[in-house]
Amino acid sequence: MQSVHDANEAQARLWNARAGEVWAEQQEMLDRLLGPFERTLVGAVAHFGANEVLDVGCGAGATTLAAAWHLGKQGRCTGVDISVPLIEVARRRAEVTGLGTCRFIAADAQTHAFEPAAFDAVISRFGVMFFADPVAAFVNLRRAARPDAGLAFVAWRGAEENPFMTAAERAAAPLLPELPARDPAGPGQFAFADAERVRGILAAAGWRDVDIQPLDVVCTLSGEDLDAYAARMGPVGALLADLDKDRRDRIVTAVRQAFQAWVTAGVAQITAACWLVRARNAG
Repeated sequence: MQSVHDANEAQARLWNARAGEVWAEQQEMLDRLLGPFERTLVGAVAHFGANEVLDVGCGAGATTLAAAWHLGKQGRCTGVDISVPLIEVARRRAEVTGLGTCRFIAADAQTHAFEPAAFDAVISRFGVMFFADPVAAFVNLRRAARPDAGLAFVAWRGAEENPFMTAAERAAAPLLPELPARDPAGPGQFAFADAERVRGILAAAGWRDVDIQPLDVVCTLSGEDLDAYAARMGPVGALLADLDKDRRDRIVTAVRQAFQAWVTAGVAQITAACWLVRARNAG
């Protein structure tokens, strides 16, 4: 069994190599795909009446920047992510947009020594499912939060409710036997599929008033974005760059065909089946 330290190191290696570089390159496409979730989390910031916001697993900073726009000059937003390539993109975006109220930290949110009681809201868009020790991670985040601070994050429900997210793997499997199987018990996209497990993690970490509600959001990909998604993203995309052109083309063709089940008039519409999780710092 992989130790917590080894699992953390594996995530750091993953997101500071090809995975992080690809997500940085595809930042605009991913922003279009996941943009609808920004409104949900900015709404949570408004509901909490927050002025100091921590965005966990902020990636290239889209949600952090959206929260900063909402708060204006009276607030401050901090994004943290383990991926240096993504944090570099986030910093450039903040500079270009003139959002001096944003700062970005390249660090592991599970272990980083945040300033104690610095934030009155903690948010995350698909950034909290990768912790090797989620209880320890949420304890660390609670220390960074003020008493009664709000927590709001979006996480995926199960793979069976999100068939688009595994369609590439199913289509590529006959042509790509080296594709690693997902570990349903380990850190990853669907690690928070079980709502009761999530509730237990947060309770053990000292968060109270835990509320978990299903959130189903329609996301779209243009034909061009869908091609980029098929060729570059996910476990299949991570392996394609190392294959010869003929094999790579056959796999991409199979994946594109699988994605056609979601395409109408040249646009893919995907219902993202998620949880919206909210809680308060017990103090």
